[in-house]
Amino acid sequence: MKLINMLLGLSLFVALQSYGQVEGCTDPLAINYNVEATENDGSCMYENETVSPESSVVLPDELTETSGLIVIDDRVFTHNDNTDTNLYEVNSETGAIEEVYPIPGVINIDWEEITQDEDNIYIGDFGNNANGNRTDLKILKVNKADLFNNEAQVEIINFSYSDQTDFTPTGGNNTDFDCEAFIAFEDNIYLFTKQWQSKETSVYMLPKTPGTYTAELQDTHNVQGLVTGATYLEDKKLVVLSGYDSSFLPFFYLLYDYDENDFFTGNKRKIQVSTSFHQVEGIATSNGTDYYLSNERIQHPTLGTIPQKLNYYNLSVYLENYLQGAAGTESFKANNLKVYPNPTTGTITVIMPEHIQNTGYTIYDMTGRVILKDTFSGTTSIDISAIQPATYIMKVDSKNIKPLVIIKK
Repeated sequence: MKLINMLLGLSLFVALQSYGQVEGCTDPLAINYNVEATENDGSCMYENETVSPESSVVLPDELTETSGLIVIDDRVFTHNDNTDTNLYEVNSETGAIEEVYPIPGVINIDWEEITQDEDNIYIGDFGNNANGNRTDLKILKVNKADLFNNEAQVEIINFSYSDQTDFTPTGGNNTDFDCEAFIAFEDNIYLFTKQWQSKETSVYMLPKTPGTYTAELQDTHNVQGLVTGATYLEDKKLVVLSGYDSSFLPFFYLLYDYDENDFFTGNKRKIQVSTSFHQVEGIATSNGTDYYLSNERIQHPTLGTIPQKLNYYNLSVYLENYLQGAAGTESFKANNLKVYPNPTTGTITVIMPEHIQNTGYTIYDMTGRVILKDTFSGTTSIDISAIQPATYIMKVDSKNIKPLVIIKK
């Protein structure tokens, strides 16, 4: 009898543990947002969106093949992907080269990407689109302080792909073992491949310490394009990929609110870029809302020369709410506010704790213009049927309440 009681107690405990855990889409920006969901299951779907650059500057002729980008202390750095072994600091407003930092004792077979951690930069000499059969794939590791003191010493991380067994030449742009994007996260490096055949990207993991390794396949996801760059905010669980499709139409690919290092378990959102026929190569951010994209020079049969440029984008409308901790269930727990339905066609209901009743609120559009201003009183229904379909921010007059996103369909 005691054993039965113990088992019943265990069953009850498990039931209590799982009670109330509702899996679903927890992102208020998604079209299938579930206000009752308490656990993000990665199912969020989004409307098609297109963004345009806020500004663009032409880069000097020394950077016609600009490939990777990073931002260090608000300074933008890039490099070329062919023979040149320098790292360039560029002025983000004019595109002019501010400083040149040589990387000594190395050659540039195909430097395709640069990333960083707190102390080091990593340069990926792993471009493999010529024949897909390179056996000398490597990552250069350089201490930042040494580099900026012109005392750079390079350590080498050699690797091969765990599932590449056939090294027969494939011909140009015909392999799924090319790579132009990676990040350094905790003790490891994560590669995001550029798959010319499948238009997917695979994630491979290897240590970020010098040595020779087999990069182990972690996951594969269909991005419907060619991934050419990656940037991330480790503490925010945010990775943003850049790339373009077969018509050179660029895109951002946002990955956020994922589990640990399983980057495709959270929200996945593709945002098109309005600038057509741009071979986007590098991407960088320092805050998760402001982004730089670089594109290298190409010749177009009808458009002529498309110059190498540094382009600036603001993605706050898509990411600011999440970065502030106000996306999904965590925000409702922190704020003790519940807003539903969201998205809405006309009326939202706001449920709030007693301590913020009779507190004012303001609804803004994304330009900061005030759309509606009033005061909460208990459970409140707010009629927004008269405003245009768009994304809005609701701010509450309380220091402990973070902004909430409201979607009017």
